[in-house]
Amino acid sequence: MTTSVNPPADTPLAVPSLADAEELTCDVLVIGGGTAGTMAALTAAEHGANVLLLEKAHVRHSGALAMGMDGVNNAVIPGRAEPDDYVAEITRANDGIVDQSTVRQTATRGFDMVQRLESYGVKFEKDEHGDYSVRQVHRSGSYVLPMPEGKDVKKVLYRQLRRREMRERIRIENRVMPVRVLTAGGQAVGAAGFNTRTGQFVQVRAGAVILATGACGRLGLPASGYLYGTYENPTNAGDGYAMAYHAGAELTGIECFQINPLIKDYNGPACAYVANPFGGYQVNRHGERFVDSDYWSGQMMSEFAAEVASDRGPVYLKLSHLPEESVSALETILHSTERPTRGTFHAGRGHDYRTHDIEMHISEIGLCGGHSASGVRVDDHARTTVPRLYAAGDLACVPHNYMIGAFVFGDLAGADASQYQAYTGELPEEQLREAHELIYRPLRNPDGPPQPQVEYKLRRFVNDYVAPPKSGARLSLALEAFQRMRTDIAEMGARTAHELMRCAEVTFIRDCAEMAARSSLARTESRWGLYHERLDHPQRDDASWFHHLDLHKSPSGAMEFTARPVAPYLVPVDGFDPVGGPSRVLGEVHAEDVAMAGSRDVAPVAAPVGTADPEPTVAQETSVTAPSGEESSARLLELVALAEEEPELDALQPYLTDPAPAVRREAVAVLTETLPPGTGTALAAALRDHAAEVRAAAAASLRELVETLPAEPDLRDGLAAALAEPDPVVRAAALDVLRALRLGDAALFAHSLADSDIAVRIEAVRALVSVDAAAELAGAAGTDPSREVRVAIAKGLATVSAERPAGDVPDGTDPTAGAIEAALTGLLDDPDALVRAAAYGALGTTGCPAPLTARAVAALAEPAWQVRAGAATALSVADADVAVPALAKALADTNADVRKAAVLALTRHRTTEEARAALATATTDSDADVRAYAGRAL
Repeated sequence: MTTSVNPPADTPLAVPSLADAEELTCDVLVIGGGTAGTMAALTAAEHGANVLLLEKAHVRHSGALAMGMDGVNNAVIPGRAEPDDYVAEITRANDGIVDQSTVRQTATRGFDMVQRLESYGVKFEKDEHGDYSVRQVHRSGSYVLPMPEGKDVKKVLYRQLRRREMRERIRIENRVMPVRVLTAGGQAVGAAGFNTRTGQFVQVRAGAVILATGACGRLGLPASGYLYGTYENPTNAGDGYAMAYHAGAELTGIECFQINPLIKDYNGPACAYVANPFGGYQVNRHGERFVDSDYWSGQMMSEFAAEVASDRGPVYLKLSHLPEESVSALETILHSTERPTRGTFHAGRGHDYRTHDIEMHISEIGLCGGHSASGVRVDDHARTTVPRLYAAGDLACVPHNYMIGAFVFGDLAGADASQYQAYTGELPEEQLREAHELIYRPLRNPDGPPQPQVEYKLRRFVNDYVAPPKSGARLSLALEAFQRMRTDIAEMGARTAHELMRCAEVTFIRDCAEMAARSSLARTESRWGLYHERLDHPQRDDASWFHHLDLHKSPSGAMEFTARPVAPYLVPVDGFDPVGGPSRVLGEVHAEDVAMAGSRDVAPVAAPVGTADPEPTVAQETSVTAPSGEESSARLLELVALAEEEPELDALQPYLTDPAPAVRREAVAVLTETLPPGTGTALAAALRDHAAEVRAAAAASLRELVETLPAEPDLRDGLAAALAEPDPVVRAAALDVLRALRLGDAALFAHSLADSDIAVRIEAVRALVSVDAAAELAGAAGTDPSREVRVAIAKGLATVSAERPAGDVPDGTDPTAGAIEAALTGLLDDPDALVRAAAYGALGTTGCPAPLTARAVAALAEPAWQVRAGAATALSVADADVAVPALAKALADTNADVRKAAVLALTRHRTTEEARAALATATTDSDADVRAYAGRAL
């Protein structure tokens, strides 16, 4: 694009002429380079379309995935979950107000998307046998797939965009912020925006437009008061919501807010999805689990808010009961992939997960399809109600869609939009003029109120009047405030292109605030728990409101509403029976009369029609980290330039052997990004570099790329040689990659059981499990000096046992089964309680013969609760006559996790009357999990 130099800071940017606009042309225009946008661009290009990807920041670092992802919340993996069960879960979580056809796309296409991402190099957690390590976080359904190394997701996607065949089809324009979708003849034909660095006006003609601009994260004001300290990515200020609305598209569910639990005084999520698989959970100040709702929903948030406000509050994320290895693993994930500042925050408070449970609170409100159910209305191909306009990701109303759903709908949008070719008619002049005025108006008033002050005032009104619990009076006052804010927004001043971007964002926030208030006023019932709690209409009203609430901009410019009945389900769900039918036109929704000095002569009305509302798009300025002095050397600059040319390995080889470690390290980074043939072998060679920083980079790269590397003999040889290196980081990485690529055997892995480093020995255990080396594991069970390794061996023996086919040998003659039992029996005498607990837990998989049953019953009286919980698990497969009475007594244990383990064990015995009677007593337990699992068992 054409660039220009900004004037001095004290001189306002000149308003560019509309006639000087730069025009870009494409078949498919993708707005937003985050999760859904990247996938939409890739798929459209693969279908032959010429794609233009506009990103107001920089695609490499933009979107909610900018810092990576710690896990998939909705992975429907064959053998672990069924698509119909997932659709039913989402339907229940959303109180029945769903279009199941869209949710089912995520359910049925999500697994293929996981595999597609994996082929790109995205890593999902797998067990030693290469199966996905799906976790059961909810009480029904196993949908959570951890990504402990998910910090590199965006980097992997950017690498795909830069592939030579993609670069021929996809043009990326960073620092360009669209503010309006252009329409002609009732269909989308392009967009208008500006360059957030130079201020240049940009107009685009396109065959189809895909909006992928994320949630409206900057709607409510965080309790901290920081404008950008939001739960959601603060660059997402509702751009797409406003652009879709002004293009004539319908939005739906805008009254269903997103509200989340977060860490007190730190606007980061508490990450129960991450902590739960490690054994963490939410408790009140008495240490009791209190959430009865199963799926993440508004009802769960209602329970959370009630507990915080009660005398049982505050509420905490409990991690202090976990062993050191679990806490360390959580710190690695939570302090890097999730929020890099989180560790600093806790350190500043003098808090440690080992000694302090983490106080939690409630986030500000936002709009988000991916975590709630508010967004642009789309069908099951991501098409909006405006022809050739699509929406995907958190912007689209596909309830609880999360990351995988964003990828799925980005893919659907890209595929469907690729059928269109660039618009050849005249772009609409009036729309271009309105967009131009919207963008540059603040330059005409450079000394006007600054954007931070106006935005703070606007979002304070959102908190005061729109945040739940809602009432008609407060929502009406909100509409008055938002109408007055039009004047404040019109008077905002700006001097630079960056400030123009921020001013444009404020107009989007105002639009979303009005949509949220009017939608909340229109739905005269309470639904979705805390998301839409009306104090003046406290009951759910299915007779009148088992409907989607859609809104759109009328030809006169008014905000109009329609109540659309829920379509008949594809998957039946108890308690809901939608029958479809005609929609109910509601028209405009006016504010209530809340005057205190007598009735008004004229009721409050919507914003005056025909007034051009400055509606810009938010462009987040993401600066590129300046290179250090050493990194600015000529060789490093050569490498940066070379990376743009997609070099082959031969071109990089001189840099991989450069005398300067910094150059070699950067060469490893370029090699990882460009991925030429031979990358794996070259990285394996770099594991033996003299410099630790180069070795660490090579180890990290091998782990990052493991899903895309071919399992070649040369790579095996290089990794096997690395097992003799003195650096334990190298040895651990080599074992990990050998295991993942199935390039090792028991003889190779067993040698590392004697390694001096604990992390290496744990990787050796995982590698031996992957090849079912039960004898080697059993031999090391009682000899390793590290608790962590012995725990890993106990769990590994259970995994190997579970993988062994039954019936190979007559009962009692299998020497491997005997060796596993003998090893676990020995671990039951281990001096460390966590090892004994792991051994008992393993018996729940391998079997618990009579002598060990007696020991498990006795272990229910051990001082360590972890051992008692493990013993209960062992009794799940023991003889019921002995196990059930012991487990029934364990239901009175003082520790909730022991009682939960006892309930789960009794569930295995529920065919007996005694077990069912015991489970019935647990349905009134003080712990929410114990109650829930007991109820499910019955």
